[in-house]
Amino acid sequence: MTQKQLEDYLWGAANILRGMIDAADFKQYIFPLLFFKRISDIWDEEYEEALELSDGDLDYAMFRENHRFQIPEECHWKDVRAVSVDIGKKLQNALREIEKANFELLHDVFGDAQWTNKRRLSDEKLIDLIEHFSEMNLTTKNVPHDLMGDGYEYLIKKFADDSGHTAAEFYTNRTVVELMTRITNPQPGESVYDPTCGSGGILLNAALYLKRQGKEYRNLKLYGQELNLITSAIARMNMFMHNIDEFLIVQGDTLDKPQILENDELKKFDVIMANPPYSIKRWSQEKFANDPFGRNIWGTPPQGCADYGFQQHIIKSLNPKKGRSVSLWPHGVLFRDAEASMRKKMIEEDLVDAVIGLGKNLFYNSSMESCLLVCNMNKPKERKGKIIFIDGKDEIRLERSDAYLKDKHIKRMADAYWNFKDEDGFSKVMTSKDILKENDGNLSVQLHVKTNGNEQTKSLEELMSESKSNQIKIETGFKDLINQLNEIGIDI
Repeated sequence: MTQKQLEDYLWGAANILRGMIDAADFKQYIFPLLFFKRISDIWDEEYEEALELSDGDLDYAMFRENHRFQIPEECHWKDVRAVSVDIGKKLQNALREIEKANFELLHDVFGDAQWTNKRRLSDEKLIDLIEHFSEMNLTTKNVPHDLMGDGYEYLIKKFADDSGHTAAEFYTNRTVVELMTRITNPQPGESVYDPTCGSGGILLNAALYLKRQGKEYRNLKLYGQELNLITSAIARMNMFMHNIDEFLIVQGDTLDKPQILENDELKKFDVIMANPPYSIKRWSQEKFANDPFGRNIWGTPPQGCADYGFQQHIIKSLNPKKGRSVSLWPHGVLFRDAEASMRKKMIEEDLVDAVIGLGKNLFYNSSMESCLLVCNMNKPKERKGKIIFIDGKDEIRLERSDAYLKDKHIKRMADAYWNFKDEDGFSKVMTSKDILKENDGNLSVQLHVKTNGNEQTKSLEELMSESKSNQIKIETGFKDLINQLNEIGIDI
């Protein structure tokens, strides 16, 4: 199967649901069915291989040791396909029994979709979905793990495109993820953590980064926590689809109840990469003020903005000897007055290694500009007491409202980070003392990286084009605001 054939096949399943179910909810039905079909086909493939190896020994072919995942009797894809009434009930039972039979690996992996709700998903529609997925053979011989993994990531991106303002909850721009990975530079055998892991793209890229370099990636230890149940399930399926087993992804609220612990304390990690939810207002501020894990190392963030709650969680979770982190934030974390005291303490402790300003639209489905805050628990001697600021706002490819980084953009910013040198109008190395003394701890990129004055004046046509583009963004943003207000019961 080609990549294009696989993508068309996967997206065709989503189109069957269109009109019956909100696009934002497609993922809770499509991903479990896809994973169910994949593991059923692989089980059959393993069965045939074992049968051939044993000269037709049926009992041997059934042995648990011959199968990556166990599929109990009457719980295979073909068993569900054979049913014509109450299909949702049969399907739900099969998925739950598979989870039980593979509890350590697959508990809750199929999420909590309402398969038996016929008003939402009729028998006829389920038959259409099951027959669609039955059209193709998803064995590893027909669809190798790399191809399957790429197809799965394609589907995640398509669902993000369809999900409007909720996309950022489970999807981080993969080109930004690549930049984050090149900056942290994970190595074989290290541990990588994402405290708000969404669909797992950041963790996954750490492994693929090593694989592309020909390095050992299978002993990289991946850890993640995600608030949303179906999103955490998607992340786990994402790992399995890419044939990665060395991971632990748990579901829960990271600020309220971190779950990846060691000796009743936060587990320490070599690398942390994250795109935390920004400026969340509903969080347990009072509990954080008396945090049992000691994460309030610089203080308690304001109730209306938990950004520095996540940032302190990240620092507290780093290996004190070699831990490094990069987190994707809106620019406000660099200069807001409400967090000034916490920001100053972070600088005084010489934890900030770099601040990289990024262009617009790299937060998914948002025109907001973003930045990368890079921290290091043990900077090299030549970087101690210093911070490099990189202005990468022009290192971007814009296509309508979509934006991404080309490889040349990623390389330029990553090279600037590693070279740690001044470049007129692009990068500036500052001492932490000067930042605290002259700018009162303000980490704004534009404050430190001065333009060189050689910018060309924009033409009237360019200004008109920008004006029209901005007007469209304003209208889109206003529509999103109205939709969000309607969702919480405020009619306008």
